[in-house]
Amino acid sequence: MFCNPSAGMLGFRGVELKRAEREFKLTTRDYARLAAFRHALRKFLRFSEEAAAEAGLTMQHYHAMLVVRSCPEDASVTINDLAKQLLIKHNSAVELVDRLVREDLVAREASTADRRKVQLRMTQRGRQVLAKLAAMHRRELQRIGPILKGFFGELSRR
Repeated sequence: MFCNPSAGMLGFRGVELKRAEREFKLTTRDYARLAAFRHALRKFLRFSEEAAAEAGLTMQHYHAMLVVRSCPEDASVTINDLAKQLLIKHNSAVELVDRLVREDLVAREASTADRRKVQLRMTQRGRQVLAKLAAMHRRELQRIGPILKGFFGELSRR
């Protein structure tokens, strides 16, 4: 546990907090589980940031490449689709794609259905870089999977 016990911290404010916790049926164990879950997620994100950086990418580059590659071969991703998936503005997605194109990770192609739209596809280099990173992420998820499964198992038993 990361807490340092201290005596006499409750007082009037502590009574109000306990009332709120009773109202929402929360225990110290609930808070500890939530904190542990967020810590596990943050550790995974830190791993992901470091893995992407080793490949010369940002997390946003990696996430964008995942979005483009996750699209089936007979479908396509537009810059607007990418912006929605990454929860960023369209102009930010355009700048992101510009960087990915400069790095020869993603290519732009005019849409055959609507010439105003641009479709994105992975380049050979992009597929290679992404495959290496995705394999690393899959291994890490396999490693932490039992921990995450435990969190979700406890939640479903409540």
